[in-house]
Amino acid sequence: MSADFWAGYGSGAIGILIGNPLDLLKTKIQAGSFAHQEGSISGVAQAGASNPWHRWTSFARGAAAPILGYGALNALLFVSYNRSLALLNTGDTTVWPEKPSAWSLWTAGALGGLATFFVSAPTELVKCRAQVSDPPRSSWDVTKELWKQGGLRRLYLGGGVTSVRDAVGYGFYFLSYDLSKRYVAKENQTAGEEAVRVLLCGGLAGVVTWASVFPLDVIKTRVQTWDLVHPHRVSSPETASQPLLRPDTISASAKPSTLSITKQAYRQEGFSIFFRGLGICSARAFIVNAVQWATYEWMMKVLTA
Repeated sequence: MSADFWAGYGSGAIGILIGNPLDLLKTKIQAGSFAHQEGSISGVAQAGASNPWHRWTSFARGAAAPILGYGALNALLFVSYNRSLALLNTGDTTVWPEKPSAWSLWTAGALGGLATFFVSAPTELVKCRAQVSDPPRSSWDVTKELWKQGGLRRLYLGGGVTSVRDAVGYGFYFLSYDLSKRYVAKENQTAGEEAVRVLLCGGLAGVVTWASVFPLDVIKTRVQTWDLVHPHRVSSPETASQPLLRPDTISASAKPSTLSITKQAYRQEGFSIFFRGLGICSARAFIVNAVQWATYEWMMKVLTA
């Protein structure tokens, strides 16, 4: 395996370990699983105060699938991105461009995001459903349940919107990281200054990425978790995967499109629903991606030395 594969794998796993507690809050807020306190962090704090053990174990809920899945996803992402960027700029996947153009950075990032689809879609689904499950369930239990419900196809519930989110998001991810590094670069940097530059630019890239795709992420989360958060709105097993529909609009044969789900969410909760949880997500994104990029850059130096 190449150096960027292992650097991507290691940085992805570390990023999940650091960011999972805040990711849990984001998912619950997006899915609307805070009963009468939707969108509030206080709802989580109050729930955990009466049961400290549940509070701390709940923060780790859904982490198993991302740690395993995102390590592989991040490895595939960086390998695909690096090869695509080299090919777009030099015509050779083994020749790294000195100063790639902005459009090639975004395009290579988008291609890298699409390449992760087969790992990203089921990993996201299992993670989100494990995080909102009540009573709590492990990632493995969620995976087995999904397989029983519909086999491999069921594991890709919400896969369409996930792929669009990843393509757009990773396009801005790599573009913002590379351009911000160029902007703050200076000659004769010390090792400490270089480390600070990577941390700041990595954190900024994470925030820019999530800001660019957050509405898509909200829709994805609702598609993937609706039958768990609102089981009373599911009238039959055939309609279990049809989120955001009132009981009187559900039929056994109806399969709502992403557009219809988006319209229904807007009608019920307004435009603000598409940015619910963005504050928590931005804080998480800065921390996780700062550490993730620092880990990636460090591992690349070690592995290519």
